[in-house]
Amino acid sequence: MFNIDFDYEDFFVKRLQQLRDQKNISAREMSVSLGQNINYINQIENKKNFPTMQSFFYICQYLNITPEEFFCIDKVNPEKSDELSKMIGKLNNEQLDILEKIIYQFFQANKK
Repeated sequence: MFNIDFDYEDFFVKRLQQLRDQKNISAREMSVSLGQNINYINQIENKKNFPTMQSFFYICQYLNITPEEFFCIDKVNPEKSDELSKMIGKLNNEQLDILEKIIYQFFQANKK
């Protein structure tokens, strides 16, 4: 159901900035790489313009993520999460147990 209290435009802008910053890419560089004018991403991030669906798909492709990952609030860095997930899939049970303990300890330490 559509949440009227959630600012979707603000989320879109912040998420785009977050994902672009993770790749250390300037708005200008991304705009040009997408074949747009040099201010294209800045206009989106300043809420002066929003991409078409086709352009949004190109943005996701450029960021190497799926549209679903773009909107997934739980994945701060979807590309890195996917990379780690692939590596985890190659671990044996003993290695997985060790990794699980490390992650558990990390979350317990950061609870405080």
